[in-house]
Amino acid sequence: MNASSAATFVRNAARTAPLTCPKHVRTYSSLPRPYRFHVGASWAGKPKDPRGPRVKTDPFPADTPIGKWRDLMLSRPNPPAGKHIGEDFYYIQDMREKSGISLGVADGVGGWTESGVDPSLFSQALMYHAHRYSKAAWPGEPEVDPTQEYEEREQVEGWELTPLECLESAYGGVLRERNVLAGSSTACVLTLNASNGLLRAANLGDSGFLVIRASSVIYVQRSQTHFFNCPKQLSKLPTSQKRFSRACVDHPSDADLCEMKLRHGDIIITYTDGLSDNVFPAEMVAICSLVARQFQASKHTITPTGDQETQEYSEDQEAQAMAERIVDYARMCMFNQKRVSPFERAAAREGMYFRGGKVDE
Repeated sequence: MNASSAATFVRNAARTAPLTCPKHVRTYSSLPRPYRFHVGASWAGKPKDPRGPRVKTDPFPADTPIGKWRDLMLSRPNPPAGKHIGEDFYYIQDMREKSGISLGVADGVGGWTESGVDPSLFSQALMYHAHRYSKAAWPGEPEVDPTQEYEEREQVEGWELTPLECLESAYGGVLRERNVLAGSSTACVLTLNASNGLLRAANLGDSGFLVIRASSVIYVQRSQTHFFNCPKQLSKLPTSQKRFSRACVDHPSDADLCEMKLRHGDIIITYTDGLSDNVFPAEMVAICSLVARQFQASKHTITPTGDQETQEYSEDQEAQAMAERIVDYARMCMFNQKRVSPFERAAAREGMYFRGGKVDE
């Protein structure tokens, strides 16, 4: 997402008594799923540069499958920038039988605009196909109710889909997509398993995610680059040109893989480099902690008569507030030339001079 974040809460669900069902009727809802995930998403496309190349683009029509899905994703509440998401995109998808969540971000490579190519089409198509494959799959082994007959267990529908397999399938979908003539994108895909709390991820390029536990960052996904500010990326080259020397062509198999067990209260922030180039991990922790305290305090208010009043706020609202605050802060930082940014420090390590925030999506 552009200067973006997707904040995900992990909560332990209360155990409930199993449901009883007539024989020969398959159900998965009776299986224990101790984990619940609460997700918020926010984004902000960068302002258009009047000096930049003008790209004549044909966006996916609103009546096509990708166009309908794109508009649905952009219909989420997003005060920072409304529907202006720019060249990057994201997806959030419940997996089969609500056995978990699959989510990801894709950062369209803006350099394609110099060749007259709209980078947003590649990233949108990649996330669309990732959502499409995730929807019918399980985050782990297909769940089977042990109380069912053997024949019934053999008929369980769906398959296990790892983040790497999701990325490979989505990339194949983009290569077959006729409306995407060319383009490139980084990608980060995660699955969260509601049965065992297992996070699995595949990351290619300089998008990524971090995990916050008890106000500390316990994991940060490293960036993959060919050289400074040139991330690894999935690409589709124009068929009209035999060679396209400036393009980097990497493959899903080059992605870094990660597996880790989540705990109650963990926060996962997924982002593109518009966020990580402008906001330090410690600042993300501070913002999340501040939002959590504000929500906790707002649950109990004192009325004019002195009585205590309790208001209910959902954890989805809290996760959404975290995502929006992080994006708001990133937008302020990217236009601040007096503040040292993560990108400025990274440039200095390469012997390059850069001052302040980096305007990006």
